[in-house]
Amino acid sequence: MRYYGSVYRPPSEAYSLIVQVTYGCSHNTCAFCSMYKEKRFAIRPLEEVLEDFRIARRTYARVGRVFLADGDALVRKANELYTILDTIRELFPECERVTSYASPASIRIRTEEELRTLRDKGLTMVYMGLESGCDDVLKRMRKGHMSAEIVEMGQKVRRCGMALSVTAITGLGGPELLERHAIETAEAFNAMNPEYIGMLTLMVEPETPLYDWVKDGSFRLLTQPQVLRETRLLMEHLDSPGSVFRMNHASNYLVLKGTLNQDKEAMLRTIDAAEHDLSRLRPEEWRGL
Repeated sequence: MRYYGSVYRPPSEAYSLIVQVTYGCSHNTCAFCSMYKEKRFAIRPLEEVLEDFRIARRTYARVGRVFLADGDALVRKANELYTILDTIRELFPECERVTSYASPASIRIRTEEELRTLRDKGLTMVYMGLESGCDDVLKRMRKGHMSAEIVEMGQKVRRCGMALSVTAITGLGGPELLERHAIETAEAFNAMNPEYIGMLTLMVEPETPLYDWVKDGSFRLLTQPQVLRETRLLMEHLDSPGSVFRMNHASNYLVLKGTLNQDKEAMLRTIDAAEHDLSRLRPEEWRGL
């Protein structure tokens, strides 16, 4: 396969065939994100994309899943996306699902008819970053969209029959916005009721504005007890029946898995147990929990 620059994919796409249909991210100004900084956003020539799929067919005996990279596959023209999906279906009849990242901007430019056609042609799920339901956090982190618009686009995806996976980041508001970040993020999840909810814990990447803010003291990171407090507030306010909740990324201090709302009380008990264990340790021992 032929790849340009660093390639990123969701954890659940670890065994998927990954083909770049665009390069980079069309927004690429989020203050916390270091992805795609080494390349400018571009639409990859269609024939190159199709050739990669033909190469993959000659290379792999079976392709069960396909992930369309990079960060903004949905910004391609609708008829080009149809051609890509038709090619996948023709070359890989065994393929069970096709997925991609989607931004609020790329969802907005797609009509509902186009989204339904994409779903019918095999694009079964998209991954969207909420990051926070708090507008003050989104403004500071230069997300480019406010919570209401992100929620609206998530609802649009679901209305058109696609599955939706949404992620947010614990600690993104710092100590000052801890409560609002937790509660308003839960409210945004509730309004979208996505099939999947993923929570990451903030990791500060070099060569980002956030890195500079932490270094100069204008942004304070949460302590581990504060992360657990924020996580509990989020879980208390989640009301999204049927959503599969996962907090099991490498960045997370605490692993939480369950389906809302049926496993909510069990996950709250797990958080309480972690807070209890943490309270018995000295600060220098927190990371070893």
